[in-house]
This record gives sequence, C-alpha cells and structure tokens, in this order.
Amino acid sequence: MNVGTRLTACGFGAVALIMLAGCASGTGSAGSEAAAAATSGETPEPSVTSVLGVSDSPGSPSSSADGRASLVAKADLRDPSGTEIGTVDFAVDGTIVTITAEVEGLPAGFKGFHIHAIGKCEPNSANPTDPSKVGDFLSAGGHLGAGSAAHPGHEGDLTSLQVREDGSAELVTTTDAFDMAAVLDADGSAVMVHAGPDNFGNIPSRYASGGPDADTQATGDSGGRAACGVVEEVNG
Repeated sequence: MNVGTRLTACGFGAVALIMLAGCASGTGSAGSEAAAAATSGETPEPSVTSVLGVSDSPGSPSSSADGRASLVAKADLRDPSGTEIGTVDFAVDGTIVTITAEVEGLPAGFKGFHIHAIGKCEPNSANPTDPSKVGDFLSAGGHLGAGSAAHPGHEGDLTSLQVREDGSAELVTTTDAFDMAAVLDADGSAVMVHAGPDNFGNIPSRYASGGPDADTQATGDSGGRAACGVVEEVNG
C-alpha cells in the first residue's frame, strides 16, 4: 500500500470513530461509556436501566432504585415474658403497604394478626378506654381505625397468620387500607398476634339472629394477645 492509500484509510477510520462517539454522546452517561469503549476497544457494562428497565436516578421516596418497595418500618414481636419471637417489616410502594412477618414459638393454628392503634406493648396492662380491663398488651388499644368501621373493615385488619406444627409461620400480605403516616403517628401503633383465629365478624344469622355482637365486631373473637411489637420507623 502506498502512502496515499494509507492516509486515505486512516482518514476513513478517524471519521468512523468520530461518528461513533457523536452518536453515543446523545444518550447521556450510557453514551459516554460507549464512546470510551469505542476508543479503548472494551465492551461497556450494561446499565441498571437497560437490565431492569428502571431509572438509576433517585425517584419517589416510597420506592427503591431497583423498583422494589422500600422498607420504611419494622416491629420486633415479643411474648408476654419479653421473649422475642419474630419480626414484622413494612415496605411501601406508592399506596401499597407490604407486610412481611416471620415468627416462631407459637402454638399451631390460625392466629388473628392486626395493627393496633397505640404503640405500647406492655404485659399485664390496662385497656386505655376501659381501665377496669387488665391483660397482656391491652395497652396497645384496639385495632387501627376501629372507631370508624365495624370488623371487618378496620384499617388495621390483616390476613391471618397460619402457624405450622413446629411453631413457626411466615406471611407476606399487602394492603392499601392505611398509609404509614397513620401507623407512625404521634402515639404510634403496634403489631398484634392473637391467641386464636379471627372470624372477621362472620357470624351468619342462622347462628345469631342479631348478627355479630360488640366483642366480635371489635376483635373477630380472636382471643387474648399472644405477642406484640411496637412499629418503629427505619432510618427515620
């Protein structure tokens, strides 16, 4: 190849490299990576955006950068003796709150599982609205939102917890009946595991012509309070 031919080939190569860099520069940070790769001969790493289809830039405080719900609060469940028996996490994505519970050391069977209106988990304590009633974790008050609806329909009503024969249980459930501002208000809230199953006020008229009584409307006849955990904000 003579000198003129070599110069022409070099000229075309330079133009091609400039065009590649120019096209890549129109795509933000990905373009810069492509231009650098064209110069170095390396293959650029795929961005989070291209792999997951979500934005790398900071978004709503209710969602993490990878598009999953963000953990905003948690509760450590303890029985009346003070022994920790599990944890409950709260994650938020828009208007949806995802509650994830993991427990152990409970009798097998279905257990009522609710958010209660006051963030106090005191054994052998008085009911705030009726001090004559004393019992484990009564300090947490009734269900969140119980004053505005009959059971079921309370904001704090959640899917029942099913405990296995080995005493353990896991539950992931979602709700849009409340937002975390209501849970993390001035007097806080508590997660409650009851001793028995919640019938959600489902008392057919063939059993009770007058319908569910006041106790059923308040608790779903789920019995005593077996474990309680104050809901606390994460990194708040």
